[in-house]
Amino acid sequence: MSEGTHDDAGARGPGEARGEPGSGGAGGESEAPILTSLEDGVGLIRLNRPKALNALNQETMHAVVDTAEAWDADPEVRAIVLTGSAKAFAAGADIKEMAAKSYPEVYAADWFARWERLAEVRIPVIAAVSGYALGGGCELAMLCDILVAGEGARFGQPEINLGVIPGMGGSQRLTRAVGKAKAMDMVLTGRMMDAQEAERAGLVSRLVPDDAVLDTALEVARSIAAKSRPATMIAKEAVGAAFETTLGQGVRFERRVFHSLFATEDQKEGMAAFAEKREPRFRGR
Repeated sequence: MSEGTHDDAGARGPGEARGEPGSGGAGGESEAPILTSLEDGVGLIRLNRPKALNALNQETMHAVVDTAEAWDADPEVRAIVLTGSAKAFAAGADIKEMAAKSYPEVYAADWFARWERLAEVRIPVIAAVSGYALGGGCELAMLCDILVAGEGARFGQPEINLGVIPGMGGSQRLTRAVGKAKAMDMVLTGRMMDAQEAERAGLVSRLVPDDAVLDTALEVARSIAAKSRPATMIAKEAVGAAFETTLGQGVRFERRVFHSLFATEDQKEGMAAFAEKREPRFRGR
């Protein structure tokens, strides 16, 4: 994949979002908080704070969300992969950045609210998780639509050990993913869940060898990118609606958006290609 640049934000997507010396977590890192690339309709965002185990500070949050939103607005981008390093996808929020904050400060700033915008991106987002995904890192992975994990990955919500609780949706999304019993266990004790248990519990979509995590996630993204962009966006919205509606409301919503796809050229092309026994050539409209 070709590397992007920060100046591309209004065009093909942002590149390296530059950090300030000494910002955030351990090591006084001055590197870009994320690295990005874009190829064949698939955008790749790599968290880039290895000395801090990819601790999620505000600068990183803005860079990830801004990049994802720019790509979401680009009709040529059809899927996004979000990854970290081999040791840590993200080991949590940056404690150094928030430890001294007061209630009025975090409330007025609506701390962590901006992360929720990642869940509102319309194109599919795939998390490629190696190593630790703890606290905000686990929540960041759950903000994605598909979660590919390595066999050595570990998930957890250990905020209780700091005298707080999850603040980026962990208590809600984890419960929906693994059920009340396991979510209560993890949130109340802070225990970690290994990748095998996470897959059995329904948190992980695909479990693969550690050295195949990113390649598998990119393969999934390319498969999605080869399909109709309007259809994948609407499919994502329809599945998401299952968590916010009754069954009857959800079925009616699904039927309406199914009908709406008959207004697209891609629907005509897809069904014609099936009848003609050839591969469809979707154009995203």
